[in-house]
Amino acid sequence: MSGKGGRLGLKDGLRVTSVGLRARPQRAALSALGIAIGTAAIVGVLGLSSSSQAGLLAEIDRLGTNMLTVEAGQSLTGQESKLPLEAPARITHLDNVQLLAHTGLMKDEKVYRSSMIPEGNSGGLQVRATSLNLLSVLNTGVARGNWLNEGTARGPVAVLGSAAAERLGIDRVQPDQRIWLGGQWFSVAGTLKPSPLEPDIDNSALIGYSAAQKFLGYVSMVRGEGKAGPPSSIYVRVATGQEAAVQSVLAQTANPEAPNEVKVSQPSDALTARAAAAGAFDSLFLGLGVVALIVGAVGVANIMIISVLERRSEIGLRRALGATKGQIRTQFLGESILLAVIGGVVGVLAGAAATAVYASSKSWAVVISVEAWSGGIASAILIGAFAGLMPAVRASRMPPTVALRTV
Repeated sequence: MSGKGGRLGLKDGLRVTSVGLRARPQRAALSALGIAIGTAAIVGVLGLSSSSQAGLLAEIDRLGTNMLTVEAGQSLTGQESKLPLEAPARITHLDNVQLLAHTGLMKDEKVYRSSMIPEGNSGGLQVRATSLNLLSVLNTGVARGNWLNEGTARGPVAVLGSAAAERLGIDRVQPDQRIWLGGQWFSVAGTLKPSPLEPDIDNSALIGYSAAQKFLGYVSMVRGEGKAGPPSSIYVRVATGQEAAVQSVLAQTANPEAPNEVKVSQPSDALTARAAAAGAFDSLFLGLGVVALIVGAVGVANIMIISVLERRSEIGLRRALGATKGQIRTQFLGESILLAVIGGVVGVLAGAAATAVYASSKSWAVVISVEAWSGGIASAILIGAFAGLMPAVRASRMPPTVALRTV
């Protein structure tokens, strides 16, 4: 005790506070477990959300935010429209347009692993004709094999998107690898890495425009002459900072006669929205964490109430030796808070470890905000104080004569 007013010093207060926990370690550990689980859930949810958003935003930065997509929309009558064959050439004349690639979707063509597969089992895969500079515009690459070149783009040769290769069961590229595309055999030159900016590419088998015209009849008539096309999607890289200016004129440039039938979008906006939506379920998991904390609080309150009943003799003896109601109240309230702090610290460490392991497995930056771990510990302290308040008050109000009776 200190010399002033018979108050316990900090060191003595902590020692007295920990007596009840050290005397019943298993019960204390189980009560702290509820606090630890709730805190770990809060830290883990916030940490994983921050890490996933950081990883996605880093991916957006790598892919670039200066790509715009021009696609065929619908007419006023609700029918599917088509982009003019000259649309890519027109767009290249716009100021601030740096790169341009395009693909043409052939909706009636299907792709299969072999000719024996029933026609209805196409797996939702698409067939697209493509310009040869597609990969540089989409900022993606080849996972296995090779991309199309001037020679293979004229022949029955295809490159598979990442999802298409997976669905077709093609995990390697061999010289004799073939697929059944458009009612004939096409050799597989390679498979692509995932394309976050244009997921439709992942589900497609890509061939050259010349091959599409020659083998699949993908032709548009221009002044009596058949030409491969038209494109259904045009991907435009513009000068950074000029996205809005170029976007405002893309529709009328691509189709001057019917600009309302052209859809223009910025794929990076969708990815950014997905990064924001990644936290949409956070409230659900945070709610589960709060429920776990409440359960932990009930456990702490339960152990403290039982502790008061079991330690009536100790309370009576301390009161008889001169302990004040405030000191008794502080002792039991301190035990409750200490129990919650132990659970909170363990929960923060567990949540941080789970975040680090999962984020590392996804190659994300490990981001655990100060608000996550400090909020977890603060919540644990508040829960401990709330749960221990009633038992502490009850212990302090117990008359010494009653408390000294053995249970």
